[in-house]
Amino acid sequence: MHKQSCAGAELIGLGLIAACFVAATGCGHLGGSTPSLSADAPPRAAVVQVRRTPLSNTLSIAGEFLPYQEVELHAKVAGYIKNINVDIGDHVHQGQVLAVLEIPELIAQLESASAGVRHSQAEIVHAQNEVSRAEADYAALHAAATRLRQASEARPGLIAEQELDDATAKDRSAEAQVEGAKSALAASRQQLEVSQADRQHYSALSEYSRITAPFDGVVTWRYADTGSLIQAGTSNVSSEPVVKLSQVNLLRLRIPVPESLAATVHDGEPADIRVKATNEHFSGKIIRSTDSLDRSTRTMQVEVDVPNKDYKLTPGMYADVSLRVQNDPNALTLPLQAINRGADKITVLLVNSQNRVEVREIHTGIEGSDRIQVLSGVSEGDRVIVGNLGGYRPGQRVDPKLSTMVEEGYNAERGAQ
Repeated sequence: MHKQSCAGAELIGLGLIAACFVAATGCGHLGGSTPSLSADAPPRAAVVQVRRTPLSNTLSIAGEFLPYQEVELHAKVAGYIKNINVDIGDHVHQGQVLAVLEIPELIAQLESASAGVRHSQAEIVHAQNEVSRAEADYAALHAAATRLRQASEARPGLIAEQELDDATAKDRSAEAQVEGAKSALAASRQQLEVSQADRQHYSALSEYSRITAPFDGVVTWRYADTGSLIQAGTSNVSSEPVVKLSQVNLLRLRIPVPESLAATVHDGEPADIRVKATNEHFSGKIIRSTDSLDRSTRTMQVEVDVPNKDYKLTPGMYADVSLRVQNDPNALTLPLQAINRGADKITVLLVNSQNRVEVREIHTGIEGSDRIQVLSGVSEGDRVIVGNLGGYRPGQRVDPKLSTMVEEGYNAERGAQ
């Protein structure tokens, strides 16, 4: 009995202690020393405002340096290499003689054509003399026939008709001989023109025995040596060239632009170029493009002209190129964290003037590294929830608070621009 009374007393004591603790807790709450949120208070929501800011999209892609011009120089006439004055790696100037051909047959043809010109010139001199002689004979015979005719008219019967007929016939024959001599002179002059054309033809061919550089460049390959027989490039499609020449003081940086961005690349757009092989970094601009897609790669080729006066860059090198393919200096934008990409649409959670959540479908444009252009669906100044988009439901009332982190990033970006 005594033990049971002690146990009961302990239980009563513990109950009194618990009651005092609860009472003390309740008194503390009523006194306001430990604040707590009401169960019906709206949840906080981090929001950003739709703002206008410059926005661009950059394409980073590898490009290849190519010679500005490159040509394989063939011989236009067949012959043997008499002298070849260059080798691979030699820098040459426009008009410089690279090789000389020996062509004995062409030399003989040129001499024959020159002899033909001299012969034609001699024939012209002879024909001119014949014209002069024929004109003198005609003048004498014509004068004699005229005198006889005048005498016969003055005294009829004085001159026999037979004599008058002979004089008239000789006069007309002499006139015909003059015309014949003039025709022979014209034919001789035409023959001279033919002979001169032949000589000019073979003289031009003889000039082709000297292979010259069509532009300033570097010899990148040599196909022939002294004594090699070279076939004419115009008559033999399988003929070997003599040398290959490339213009490398100005290079083409050729860049393949994907099909999806081809329409956004235009001549004059800036290009940021980095060459890892030489550790160079410089700027350029798009000069030209093919304006058509390569069917095998589905890319459009664009080119940037790169000066290379110090020859640090070599054709075949690669460069990392950044192209600004889309740009809007006053785009209506949102952070990427504020958008929700669905299977067939893009939405945002907008906080209206009553601080309630609305789902808005938007249409987007340029997408940058951290912001995206909004074409429709929201207006400048609208508040949009950013982050934890799955934690809110349409119609829900929220307590919107401007996201400090996003705003600081926005202001830093504007300051950098």
